[in-house]
This record gives sequence, structure tokens and C-alpha cells, in this order.
Amino acid sequence: MNEVFLDTETTGLSFREGHKIVEIACIETRDLIATGKVFHKLINPKRNVPEEAFKVHGFSEKYLSDKETFDQVADEFLNFIQDKKIIIHNASFDLSFLDGELGLIKKKQINKKFVIDSLEVARNKFPGISNSLDARFGDTIWRWSYDYPVKGKRDISNLDDENFVILRRKRNRAVTIMYWIFFLSFLIFMSFISKILFLILN
Repeated sequence: MNEVFLDTETTGLSFREGHKIVEIACIETRDLIATGKVFHKLINPKRNVPEEAFKVHGFSEKYLSDKETFDQVADEFLNFIQDKKIIIHNASFDLSFLDGELGLIKKKQINKKFVIDSLEVARNKFPGISNSLDARFGDTIWRWSYDYPVKGKRDISNLDDENFVILRRKRNRAVTIMYWIFFLSFLIFMSFISKILFLILN
């Protein structure tokens, strides 16, 4: 069975409070090796983007206004993840939004038996310490890493037609997903080693 590493960006922290998805990014792997298949969509939330959310992902209401809406990308998204393991860091957050959006357009929710929460895996392996992606890999790869200094409000809306910005965004997303794959592979390897040691010592 193939895997899908999935991440979303939103306008806020709670779907129940009216916040929506603005970005879905998925990379398919087979045995944790990238297959080259990617699903990536920017989404018009049909609402404003609060300043707090804008500071996280940099997508302004103006920039998203001409993008597809969730109902327009839902079928393609569901086909991409169908019958695959879905690996998400802090899955409860992303699933609350994805299931909420799917519910609004009368689509079935994501089957939880296919979902692996890498945050829960990390907490089990490394109890008592921070297991956020920022804590593990640093803000420089997880968020912005443009080659030029950015001062004040980081409104990149006027830069999104520049090829170097688009390519940098794709690179940052790819680097982040590759670190996810490395991290999960490390956890699986450590679990395998611990089982071998247990057998040897007993």
C-alpha cells in the first residue's frame, strides 16, 4: 500500500468557528520513497484571512480570491488519497477541517483506519519533550526561507507571479515532506532495533 504525506493550511484554528482550508499539499510515497506524484492546491476560502493566519502561511484574501474552491478540488483530492495510508502530523487538526469541508458538500469523511498521526508516534517514542515539526526541524525549513530579507508585514501576494518565489515555495514544501519521511523512517528503524534488542536480551 502506498502512503500519502498530507498537510493543510487554514484561516484559523477551528472549523466550527467558521475557519476554512486555504491549502492542501500531498506527496505520495511507496515504502516511504517518493513516487513523484503530488497533489497541491491553493483554495479560495470565500472568507477573510485573519492577520494571525496570514503571518503563518502568507496567503492573503486577495491572492486566494481567484483560486478554486474546496468543492471544485474535492474529487481530485479524494481520488489521490484513496486506499492509501495517510500520514499527518497532528492529524486531529487537519482531519477536523478536511472532514468539515467534505461534510459541507455531502462527501464521505476520511476513513480513520488509513490515518497515521506522526505526532502521536513521536509522543510515544519521545515522551515528555516537544514533538512539533518546528521543534524537530527548525523554523527555517518549516516556514519561510527566501533569499532576500523581509521586513515588516510579509505580504507576498504581489510576488507570487515571480518564478523564483513559486519555485522556492515548492522546494520548501518538498524539503518539509522529506524531513517528515526521514523522521518517520527513523521512528520505524528505532522500533525495529528495540524489538531485536528485546529478543536478544530475553
